[in-house]
Amino acid sequence: MNRCVKPIVFYDGGCSLCRTEIAHYRRIDREHRLAWVDISREPELVHSHGLTVESVMQRLHVLDIGGAWKTGAAGFIELWTHLPCYRRLAYLFRLLKLEKPLDVVYGRWASWRMRRVCSDNRCGFSSE
Repeated sequence: MNRCVKPIVFYDGGCSLCRTEIAHYRRIDREHRLAWVDISREPELVHSHGLTVESVMQRLHVLDIGGAWKTGAAGFIELWTHLPCYRRLAYLFRLLKLEKPLDVVYGRWASWRMRRVCSDNRCGFSSE
């Protein structure tokens, strides 16, 4: 298992929805606690971690400092843990054990995004 100096967030910079949300998080990350990888610009980094671009496009992927993958809601909670404005939200989701319900909602949104945004090749990837 590879350890990281800081968590690495893999996101789809080719998707305007994802790009906008990640831009928000990056503005908040003033202390540079997270590393950001735009998979549309650096697909070789995706492959070097044993993943496919297609799988990373389907769900947010975060590699934590211990080398464990967090995807979907777990990825967001990991990301939020390192952002000052979101730490309490991450703590609350963990405390109330809301990760699974959040993952259901996120999974539906991610499926919709792949069908609506990516199926017509606006994000540079066709899910068909």
